[in-house]
Amino acid sequence: MTAQKFKLNAELKPPFTILAPRVQQAPFVLCSPHSGRVYPRAFLEQSRLDPMTLRKSEDCFVDDLFRGAAELGVPMIAARFPRAYLDVNREPYELDPELFADPLPDYANSQSVRVIGGLGTVARIVADGEEIYRERLCVEEALARIEQLYFPFHEALQSLIAETKARFGYAILIDCHSMPSAQMAQSSGPRPDFVLGDRFGAACDPELTRFLRDTLAAEGYDVQLNRPYAGGYITEHYGRPYRGVQALQIEINRALYLDEQRFTPSPGFERLKTDITRIVNMMLSTVPGLLAKRDAAE
Repeated sequence: MTAQKFKLNAELKPPFTILAPRVQQAPFVLCSPHSGRVYPRAFLEQSRLDPMTLRKSEDCFVDDLFRGAAELGVPMIAARFPRAYLDVNREPYELDPELFADPLPDYANSQSVRVIGGLGTVARIVADGEEIYRERLCVEEALARIEQLYFPFHEALQSLIAETKARFGYAILIDCHSMPSAQMAQSSGPRPDFVLGDRFGAACDPELTRFLRDTLAAEGYDVQLNRPYAGGYITEHYGRPYRGVQALQIEINRALYLDEQRFTPSPGFERLKTDITRIVNMMLSTVPGLLAKRDAAE
């Protein structure tokens, strides 16, 4: 049996959406890889968990939080499939041998920290550690998900970045996520509202990171840099400042906007969405000049 024999359900066609302006106004691209909430029926039948438990891995409504920002004139790509089904913020073949009934291909990365933690490209657990599947999967099914969902998503994201760079001379990728408040509350130190990850300066110009940190702080938000989230595969893979591509990951505390038990927007949702739209608008108007001034000084 080959991966070609596994055809995706029509529920996941298309596998992602792109909100694109008629004319792009600024060198930014927004990405929401974990807000997908279309759970295929076959996946639900494979899972030992109920649909609400599966949603613990989902960055609920992050695409909606940034929709107003995208409508300012920058493109946004958002996955429709859920993170528990396939995670595009991983290498393409971070596969967990404990999850599969047959041997992994030689090119699979089965030793990454994320795989060992159960959160590879095809996750074995949801965010709080519960096992997803009733039985082990066959490798061909995982390869089909990667072929039919992962690669098209990244091809589209790469195209948005390349088109932005061709138009403006450089591109700034904002990778949009949310984090569970309970997990954060168990960590040492105060619970932040936002965590900005730039791979400790390797993926994004520190001027941009500091600007966003200071702007959020001026709005009254508690912001931390790179801890505990320094940026995942998307930030690391696309962030190449020396090649004209900046990448910055934003993690938002779900307590700001979500009822985390019911997975419904909380009373704070509209305020946060308004704040995000205003802050991104400030970035669109200020950051290009900030980076140009820095380049001139160098």
